[in-house]
Amino acid sequence: MSKTLYIVVPCYNEQEVLPETAKRLLEKLQSLVLKNKIADNSRIMFVNDGSKDQTWSMIKGLCEENSVFAGVNLSRNRGHQNALLAGMATAVKYADMIVTMDADLQDPPMLLPEMLRIIREEQYDSVATRRVTRKGEPPIRSFCARQFYHIMNKISDVELMDGARDYRFMTRKYVNAVLSLKEFNRFSKGIFGWVGFRTKWLSYHNVERA
Repeated sequence: MSKTLYIVVPCYNEQEVLPETAKRLLEKLQSLVLKNKIADNSRIMFVNDGSKDQTWSMIKGLCEENSVFAGVNLSRNRGHQNALLAGMATAVKYADMIVTMDADLQDPPMLLPEMLRIIREEQYDSVATRRVTRKGEPPIRSFCARQFYHIMNKISDVELMDGARDYRFMTRKYVNAVLSLKEFNRFSKGIFGWVGFRTKWLSYHNVERA
């Protein structure tokens, strides 16, 4: 029996890229449904994080055009981590599996079939992604990011993978464990590692923001 997948995508002022993101995710989701890899009630859920542009209007339009799209509208800008949390908390009510990813297409949708295969065939609880290059980023940003992970791994018991993204494929069991932690100032990469469970890492080369 195919399981339901929800793809959770936090959005803040994404009107320029949202149509392309929606198109690519829809193509990938429909392909997985047609191949009977996931259930036909799977959804793409956009979480509007208090955008000041037309992002929410566009999300509503997508939902009216196609029932595969769903939308969550936060009352004001709460920040990426809280938008991620709101999306997971909503999706876990309906989904057997949940993916979190950014709206700017730095998280390649083409990885979704392989992530699903790993969850189903290799019995992992989550599949996490990391960039092995930072091509296209300013050198100072890349340097600061590497130093951050180096310092955090020195002072923390939880291993933080350099280049880790919030692009992650998770079972409902895993998501429920993440949601059980009630921190107000959330750092998802740390929480994902702290809850445990079996996680497999997928590496990919950096994709510039659309």
